Amino acid sequence: MNSNNVRLMLNGKDIHLIGTAHVSRESIDEVSAAIREEKPGMVCVELDQGRYSAITRQDNWEQLNVSKVLREGKGFLLIANIVLAGFQRRLGKELGVKPGEEMIAAINTAQEMGIAYSLCDREVQITFRRAWSCCGLWSKCKLLATLLASAFTTEKLGADEIEKLKNNNELDSMMAELANYLPAVKETIIDERDRYLAAKIWAAVNGMADSGNTGSALAVVGAGHLRGIQEQLEKFAAGAPPPPLDQLESIHPQSHLSKAVKWIIPALILALITVGFFRADFSVFLNMLRYWILWNGSLAALGCVIALGHPLAILISFMGAPITSLNPFIGVGILAGLIQAVVRRPRVSDAENIAEDVTSLKGIYHNRISRVLLVFFLSSLGSSIGTFVSIPAIAGLLAR
Repeated sequence: MNSNNVRLMLNGKDIHLIGTAHVSRESIDEVSAAIREEKPGMVCVELDQGRYSAITRQDNWEQLNVSKVLREGKGFLLIANIVLAGFQRRLGKELGVKPGEEMIAAINTAQEMGIAYSLCDREVQITFRRAWSCCGLWSKCKLLATLLASAFTTEKLGADEIEKLKNNNELDSMMAELANYLPAVKETIIDERDRYLAAKIWAAVNGMADSGNTGSALAVVGAGHLRGIQEQLEKFAAGAPPPPLDQLESIHPQSHLSKAVKWIIPALILALITVGFFRADFSVFLNMLRYWILWNGSLAALGCVIALGHPLAILISFMGAPITSLNPFIGVGILAGLIQAVVRRPRVSDAENIAEDVTSLKGIYHNRISRVLLVFFLSSLGSSIGTFVSIPAIAGLLAR
């Protein structure tokens, strides 16, 4: 494990970086032993307040209001968050270690020994939202597909393979693969967080020095961030200013082009139908409307059926999709999901068990919260497919 321990002496500051695997019993033991042996003046951990509360408190999921999430347009973000949490939960269950337990062990050991600690990671929701805002439509589909594939994979990963993830060459190849597959996401969840974590660690170390504590600092981070954080800290010590944290915590505003793209498809559909009304006979115009309604509504309703949505949610999917597809401000998935949440109101037990339920297909359909999200996702997907299928079908009527 020596390759995942880096000790830096920067401008008189002794900083010990420990790279860990997030579901590794060896990492837990290593972190606790290092803190007890070194007795640092500060312990920094790769956790944010939200994840710390989620790990240490059991009532966080109980406070989840899925209807509010859908109304705020954060349905896809919640799906990504829950799927990722479920994947980590399943992986940890196989190995008998909860995800992030080495971070909690570091905090508990620090508290036991009276050592100050600092939560140095960016809030996970900000990271997800920044990553999501950087993605185009195709990248968003690839990201969701990757998360879903991770959630339903049957591949078993043993403890020895987890420890191999701490090998630098393995990590370098993983990061390179991620960069090629989704470069915008890699920039947000890896590179940006390297800078953010390093800036927070540097601030914590400087704050320790300002208070008269000249002891060492120990930082516990995921092995994938180890080299990036080291490089950033060395730059700070050489005189480079740390990045402003408020810039790394803000959400990228949509560009004018991105805003315009939302209107292009609705404008194209309306233009085709309008041309059909004025330049073709009335029967062609009616056929164009019929194609639009049937393709869009039927595929949205089919998605809701596959999600085992309530009949009222299926009806709303069919009736709403042709209308909402022409309105960039609301999608049919939001309407169908809200109806599903009203008629099949999630229970407290659904909130308590969601992280466990999403590790299996049966659990996803059984849990009312994940069922709402499934209705939202599949009806949205069906409507999107219906939109792209109907465009050439409608245009073909004009060409006859």
